[in-house]
Amino acid sequence: MELAGLLHELTARLLSADNFSQALERLTVFTAGAVPGVVRSSVVLIGEGGPLTHVGYGQAGAAIDKVQYATGARGPGLDSARTRSLVTAPDLATDVRWPDLAEAARAEGIHAVAAIPLDLPRAEVGALSLYFATTNAPGADHLLTAMALTNQSEVLLDELRRRDALSSGAAVDRAIGVIIAQRGCGVQEAYDVLRDTAQRLGLDRHAVADRLIAVAARKA
Repeated sequence: MELAGLLHELTARLLSADNFSQALERLTVFTAGAVPGVVRSSVVLIGEGGPLTHVGYGQAGAAIDKVQYATGARGPGLDSARTRSLVTAPDLATDVRWPDLAEAARAEGIHAVAAIPLDLPRAEVGALSLYFATTNAPGADHLLTAMALTNQSEVLLDELRRRDALSSGAAVDRAIGVIIAQRGCGVQEAYDVLRDTAQRLGLDRHAVADRLIAVAARKA
């Protein structure tokens, strides 16, 4: 019954998020409080050809994430994401798999870690990492809770990503309409203008579309 309550609360928190990024932040905060003994919760997502997406909550262990995700090489979260399998370490400070993380783990008093694969279909592979200040954590019951929360998060985050994509597509369509109205051009030329502007500003076209719509709204 307790797990059912946690899953219900997680669903409500994530689906009420304004966007995908906020949902990731809420996920880390929620799991840090829902799984006993967790001192830091973090999520990493690896998209095809793009930079890592990383969100974390909890001060202790932040340096471990910084070392791991700055290099993008290896670590429990990255290994779990890439292999799509559960990765655990009873004592990160002495684990020979990731010697680069040992110093940060000792300095921050972090011992055990559990990294659970977080797979978003058609988008990214990732992992939810939980850090503990004691060795040999989490226990079997707490690990099962964390895995259930992660599995539920996959479904919820996939739905939020779909919503964001629909919203972004609508914004682009509105921006194309603004460009056509301002320039008196055709649809293809309007798309070319939006693309060229995005490249010149170093932004994606969705961000440029949002800015264009906001400027048009102010003028109106």
